[in-house]
Amino acid sequence: MALFDTLRRDIARFNPPGWRASTRWMKRRLPTGLYTRSVLIVIIPMLLLQCVVAAVFMERHWRMVTERLSEGVARDIAAIIQVIQTYPQDGNYDDIVRIAEETLALNVSIEANGELPPPRPKPFFSLLDSILVEQISDRIRLPFWIDTVGESRLVEIRIKMDDRVLRVFARRNQTYASNTHIFIVWMVGTALALIGISVLFLRGQIRPILALADAAESFGKGHKISDFAPRGAEEIRRAGFAFIQMRERIERQMEQRTAMLNGVSHDLRTILTRFRLQLALAGEKPELHGMSQDVEDMQSMLEGYLAFAKSDAEEEDVGAVKLSELLERLRADFALHGKTMTYEVEGDDEVEVRPKAFSRLVNNLASNAERYADTLHVDARHSAKWLTLTFDDDGPGVPAEAREDVFKPFFRLDEARNLDASGTGLGLAIARDIARSHGGNVTLADSPRGGLRATVRIPA
Repeated sequence: MALFDTLRRDIARFNPPGWRASTRWMKRRLPTGLYTRSVLIVIIPMLLLQCVVAAVFMERHWRMVTERLSEGVARDIAAIIQVIQTYPQDGNYDDIVRIAEETLALNVSIEANGELPPPRPKPFFSLLDSILVEQISDRIRLPFWIDTVGESRLVEIRIKMDDRVLRVFARRNQTYASNTHIFIVWMVGTALALIGISVLFLRGQIRPILALADAAESFGKGHKISDFAPRGAEEIRRAGFAFIQMRERIERQMEQRTAMLNGVSHDLRTILTRFRLQLALAGEKPELHGMSQDVEDMQSMLEGYLAFAKSDAEEEDVGAVKLSELLERLRADFALHGKTMTYEVEGDDEVEVRPKAFSRLVNNLASNAERYADTLHVDARHSAKWLTLTFDDDGPGVPAEAREDVFKPFFRLDEARNLDASGTGLGLAIARDIARSHGGNVTLADSPRGGLRATVRIPA
């Protein structure tokens, strides 16, 4: 245990609260979709690689080549200066100009009694300026002036030699590596092409996963799935076939359950019909009233069991339901029984659900409140992703320890509040079953009105 405690303290030391907060912030900002994350996994390492390659290239290749070229130009200029200072020349320096142009590819002129221009503003970032200035300072060691700014293909260099000024015009590509952009263009172009190809392949690989997720979500909402076929990589196809087998098993189990309940209900209804007939033939006798009531209770229980077993599975079509119309009918029913119901709808009034099942879900929860409370307020919020219905009443409520038990089939709450007056204990079980068949859920909590709060949350 001491070893685990030490390890936990070490992990906590290397993960301070600020780091955890920044990690949570990044998780909230990062995209959640599989396709987007996969694209980022491909693009981010490639961009980092391109940045590293570009940085290394700029630092090593571009700078090194520029240094060599600037060093060559500075050396040529230094040689010209030494020739001028060592050997006498004619007044026009024609031989120097000719040799510089033919042999060194430099355009040279010498101005008698010339002066250097005032210094030009230094560019914010210029690799050529810094390297060329450094090379001229090291090799010539005379006052000089350079002009590398502008779109001109020439670089002008002026050297102050006693009473003369040597003007040298060199081609820009003689002084620094001017074709570096070609490498960058090829590098960026290749990266974009590879990213495009990777995105296309990723889309093809992720599309089967998205189709499987859509099929599973549709099946969870109770929609009919007919056009799903496993595709993609072997693991994705295996998951798709496993989903199809699971769906078939569930549908087969539901069909068998419904068929069994239909058969049982048919047999029991036949017996109950005979009981009714015998009671009718026996006439109106006080001692038979209890038996007649028992037959009616058995009929009600039988209908409740059958409805729970079916769980509205036979309704496959999804349609639009107007929340305001459904809640208005409930409000009128409350008013008919001398009770008060209010409602508020926020967002889109229409919702795509299975109409009969959804109506039964809302009716079950509203009728439960109507039976045990005097007032009910329903708050419906329809956002882009979720539909949330909140039922707040002022009834006796449900103890916190029993709020999950009341959703169990045939569970009866004997204290404070019986959730199913029919005695079968299926009202909330059917409500939650319908909500989950839509991909949502029903939960219970304390209401601000003093009673029970039932919250229905299903995907929009």
